[in-house]
Amino acid sequence: MTDPSSCASSGGPGSLPRLTRARAPLTHVVQVINERGEREDVHIPAERPLTVYVDKRELVTLMTLGAEPELLVLGYLRNQRLVDSVFDIESITVDWEVHSAAVRTHRGIARIEERTASKVVTTGCGQGSVFGGLMDEVDRIALPAATLSQAELYGIVNAIRLKESTYKSAGSVHGCALFRGAELLTFVEDVGRHNAIDTIAGWMWMNGEARAPEPEYGAGQGDALTAQSAGVPASETASANAGGPTPASVHTAMQGADKVFYTTGRLTSEMVIKSAQMGVPIVVSRSGMTQMGHSVAQQLGLCAIGRATNRRFVCYSGADRLILQPELAQTPLTTPQDASEPTAAAAR
Repeated sequence: MTDPSSCASSGGPGSLPRLTRARAPLTHVVQVINERGEREDVHIPAERPLTVYVDKRELVTLMTLGAEPELLVLGYLRNQRLVDSVFDIESITVDWEVHSAAVRTHRGIARIEERTASKVVTTGCGQGSVFGGLMDEVDRIALPAATLSQAELYGIVNAIRLKESTYKSAGSVHGCALFRGAELLTFVEDVGRHNAIDTIAGWMWMNGEARAPEPEYGAGQGDALTAQSAGVPASETASANAGGPTPASVHTAMQGADKVFYTTGRLTSEMVIKSAQMGVPIVVSRSGMTQMGHSVAQQLGLCAIGRATNRRFVCYSGADRLILQPELAQTPLTTPQDASEPTAAAAR
């Protein structure tokens, strides 16, 4: 049973939600027989179900590695547009004994049955799912202006290459990361890339800065401006801010305008939409891109870069956001070993 005293934060409405810290073991040792008929121990990634309950109502079961389950649940609720603000959540309690995540909200989720009735199963490891209304919001997302230099792109690829990870020791997981330029802000691994990006969305909501209240605007003007800078539909931001006074000092969730999202997996429509919802206008993958992902990226004006390994990459869309420096493509890596590959035992 998770100890409630391990909660990360506390407070009533207007405070960040209380989160348990129920990180689970990420790998498991099993015995295998190799090509020489020899027995050996290898590490494999953990995979465990986590059933999410919102105000005692069962919502979904996620298959997860268990690295940051509370942030995964928070990001899932955010990316599915089931909650408008991090302050709508009172607490998230994960209990691995019963494989559950109990979410308590302050005021409930309006029309939750209607909003979760239509579900689209997405491609990829573990098969993610998005509720149907999510696809309808693409036209309402306005991404902020941002650019990335080729030098910064190479810095991102190199940072991932050198990152110690479960993938290197056990393989069979996807990794996602958030960068500011070439600076690594956070790195998450899970059995599915959709889980990893949801976890980053939750991390962005919980990590921000205190600032003075915004100046007042007429007719929702301030809400619209904030929504546009974050890649969030303005009507939802307005509804989230309605119904209460603004505190003297408010927590501002991390904005995506100057961020780059990285994933080891394919750039599908789900990944593109979720990145855009987080306000992140540039995505990078060491894999490729699907047709629908490409179509949505072009519609959004999102810069999608794929097959990014060593000094190679292709820009599928939003090339105006990429500052090319082709002379850098001839520069050799400082460390020749490709550290992005798993060990021989993990690759089996």
